[in-house]
Amino acid sequence: MRRIMNASLGTQMFVLQMVIVFLAVGGTAGVWVEHTRSQLDWQYQQRALAIAQSVAALPQVRRAFRDVHPEVRLQPIALAVQGATGAGYVVIANRDQIRYAHPNKAEIGKKLSTDGSQVLTKGIPWTGTETGTLGRSMRGKAPIFDSSGRVIGLVSVGVFEDTVDDQLNRTLVPLLWTVLAVLLAGSVATGLIARRVRRQTFGLEPREIAALLEQREGVLHGVKEGVVALDLQGRVTLVNDAARDLLGLSHQDVGRNLREISLPDRTRDVLDGADPGEDRVVLHHGRVLVLNRTPVAIRERQSGWVITLRDRTELVRLMRELDQASSTTDALRAQAHEFANRMHTVVGLLELGEHETAVGYITRISESYGRYAEGIKEKVADPTLAALLLAKSAEAAERGASLVITDDSRVEEGALGDPHDAVLVVGNLVANAIDALDGIGGTVEVSVRTESDGLHVRVGDSGPGIVPGLAEEVFREGFTTKVAHSGPRGLGLALTRQTCARRGGWVRVHNAGGAVFTALLPHREEGNGRNGGSRMNDMDRAEGRLTAWPDELKDAEVLR
Repeated sequence: MRRIMNASLGTQMFVLQMVIVFLAVGGTAGVWVEHTRSQLDWQYQQRALAIAQSVAALPQVRRAFRDVHPEVRLQPIALAVQGATGAGYVVIANRDQIRYAHPNKAEIGKKLSTDGSQVLTKGIPWTGTETGTLGRSMRGKAPIFDSSGRVIGLVSVGVFEDTVDDQLNRTLVPLLWTVLAVLLAGSVATGLIARRVRRQTFGLEPREIAALLEQREGVLHGVKEGVVALDLQGRVTLVNDAARDLLGLSHQDVGRNLREISLPDRTRDVLDGADPGEDRVVLHHGRVLVLNRTPVAIRERQSGWVITLRDRTELVRLMRELDQASSTTDALRAQAHEFANRMHTVVGLLELGEHETAVGYITRISESYGRYAEGIKEKVADPTLAALLLAKSAEAAERGASLVITDDSRVEEGALGDPHDAVLVVGNLVANAIDALDGIGGTVEVSVRTESDGLHVRVGDSGPGIVPGLAEEVFREGFTTKVAHSGPRGLGLALTRQTCARRGGWVRVHNAGGAVFTALLPHREEGNGRNGGSRMNDMDRAEGRLTAWPDELKDAEVLR
């Protein structure tokens, strides 16, 4: 037994199935033999009864009962019937159960060895199995009636058990061949099943399969990347811990169809393959996720899909910081170049002795820059937003465009509270407008003003405008018409809409000589300001990672 338990999986399955086959075949054969024996007993009992009734109905038997010595006439009749029918014996007795006929003459005149009172008193036939002087036999007993219908005796006919056994043994031969054929077929089928199981389990033993399962669980739930597995019908078959955290799923979602799970349309499109491609960027609950969908094939047959999710939020933040540093370097280089040109001009004027002209030149430059900065400060009193617009003005000038703050712009100092969301919305819209000009020059017009319901923003450009039918698509994460370079694209306007919607506002776009974006960023409720407050909602906390990014990161680049 211990050897079997330590044997391979295939051997264990073969032995177990063969035991089952033996039990099934043996049990069936045993039931069949028992049933056949019962049938044979019943058949021979009925045969014996038919012989007994035939003998009891003979007229000469009835007349013999009126003789002084009935045995003289009845014994030859009984022996003749016994020889003709092949019965084991034919016994005739009177009402006192005294034998008149018996195969053994010594028993004539003696009382029956078995009770026949039921037949004699009730006058009804009887069948059964009894043991008498000649041995065990299948018997039938019939009453003998006189002409008036009175029972005057009985006839007992029996077939010996050995005769029934011989008949049963003859029927067992085909049964044995059948059993052997079934056992042979069962062993072949068991061997094929064991071989198939070994092939399906790649020859691995149960302990090895259990070890692989433990390793699989450990790897899947230990990796930091999210893993989601789908079958061919789109049902979720596996979700590791990282994927549950990134997508907000639970254990109950395993086994459900992807369409039944509450997910943003963009995320669902990437997961179910409606938006194919590599490194698909998704903005989900304030995280920048990169998704890849790969088919899974087992033995050259596709069995489903595996989607991996990578959290690129921090990486995008670092990339944006690097881009901002690069932009700052370029701006400083351009300013240094412009400053060098101005210094050369001043030096040339001084060398020419044009001292007054040099002083006037320097004064005009200083006053011009001061007036522009002061003009922004007068309209936008919030220092953070004013600094952003000043920086964007320099960026626009570097790219051959001009940024104009409209006269209706009015932002009081402190009116924005925490300026992070305002900087994100304004920065993204202005950056988008500057990109729309594509270095061909033009104007970006910006209007920012605070009213009772929040910050109203309008950013227009003199570019080509929005392509008809794409007014909503430009706000979908991942949508862009820019030539892709480093880093994910198509996040800025999606972040803008998400930020406005989170605070109950909106952002829209229409064409008016160029693209015009308008947005409403409602004021934060008291207690949800700079310190976060106790009433900060779940979406604020989920997007805290994005709203905590540096201002320069929020200038996400999006093209139409």
